[in-house]
Amino acid sequence: MKLIRAIAIGFLVLTGAACVFADLLAPASYAHQFRELPNAAPSRQHLLGTDDLGRDRFSRTLQGTRVSLLLAPAAALLASFLAALIGGTAGFFGGWIERCAMAATDLFLSLPWLFLLIAVRALLPLNVSAFVSVVITFGLLGCLGWAAAARVVCADARTIAHSDFILLARASGIGRMRLLWRHVVPNLKPVLAAQFWIAIPVFILTEANLGMLGLGVSEPMPSWGSLLRELENVWSISAQPWIFVPLVLLIVVVSCFDLVMSKEELLI
Repeated sequence: MKLIRAIAIGFLVLTGAACVFADLLAPASYAHQFRELPNAAPSRQHLLGTDDLGRDRFSRTLQGTRVSLLLAPAAALLASFLAALIGGTAGFFGGWIERCAMAATDLFLSLPWLFLLIAVRALLPLNVSAFVSVVITFGLLGCLGWAAAARVVCADARTIAHSDFILLARASGIGRMRLLWRHVVPNLKPVLAAQFWIAIPVFILTEANLGMLGLGVSEPMPSWGSLLRELENVWSISAQPWIFVPLVLLIVVVSCFDLVMSKEELLI
């Protein structure tokens, strides 16, 4: 099992390095159109061929991997911060603060948040720039994906708040806010790290779903979701099997995250 986890970590590191150096590895810009070579087969110049607009698929796969794999952790970090803020405060103070916070959390959990994301994204303008669409998509993921983690953090914060060392600190006259930020929050780091790593593959898959519906990252910037939209064409699947590469890469990356997120590694 350790060997498999090491292989998964190595693959993620290799994929992350490819994302960082995508501009150096890509043979062309992800938006450049080779108009004389639409739907070209793989060749030395175009390792994965070209799409129907003549854009190099290998370059677009590298850029799409960069967008999805580098910004999903940013969305997970935002969601973890909101979970720590809401869940940690609710669990530490308890009483009506905890009841109100958990009521809001239950409301978020009762909503089908994928459909909520689709509805919110559909209300926004579709003619925004690619960069703005990236910020909007992953910002929405972070702002709407905190609820499940907040419940876990709240339970852990409640346990810490009633522990012996917190009671002794209160008895010595330390203020509640200092207790929260100096003693409770540092002890929440393991559970927050776990929620952060769990959220990354969830946000990757959610963005892929939004992208397949045309509500994710705007063209011409690619993401895994927009790349998977090519699989809607049955003719393309039978005639160009290499368009499965983004799907295979998505499955492997998400599986590697699942392998890395073991209970022993995340101290759950």
